[in-house]
Amino acid sequence: MNLIETERLILREFSEADAPFVLALVNDPAWIKFIGDRGVRSLDDARIYIAERLQKSYQEFGFGMWLVERKEFGAPIGMCGLLKRDYLADLDIGFGFMPAFRGQGYALESACAVLDYGKEKFGLKHVLAFALPENHPSVALMKKLGMQYVSDFKIQNDDAELVLYGKNL
Repeated sequence: MNLIETERLILREFSEADAPFVLALVNDPAWIKFIGDRGVRSLDDARIYIAERLQKSYQEFGFGMWLVERKEFGAPIGMCGLLKRDYLADLDIGFGFMPAFRGQGYALESACAVLDYGKEKFGLKHVLAFALPENHPSVALMKKLGMQYVSDFKIQNDDAELVLYGKNL
């Protein structure tokens, strides 16, 4: 079921059939460097990741990371969505795209659509996002979304220094 449509994109929930794409995306070197190693090494691992991480969020909260497809050819190009994290006061937006689809405006287009959807469907009034400071494309995207720097922060049990951005909707 398509949740969100834009001029070029469709966003929908992940299904088990998306395991090959998830396996490729979460093992992309940039994903591992900037987001982290999710330990997904096989199609079975990807199916478990979809069920226990992605679909679990849909069931618990009604939202999560959604698969982003280009309408033109119907194949997945990335993911974008809203996340509820115990260590943040507000929901945050996350995104990740395959290398061939970076730098073409897809992340911005899908993120804007996700923020509009969150505001309309869930009454979202404020949203956060974070990244490693050296992840310049993600920091630039947060700024393009109109987000402002909030603070530096660390996630408990993680040594990485992150930058936190926020925006009122």
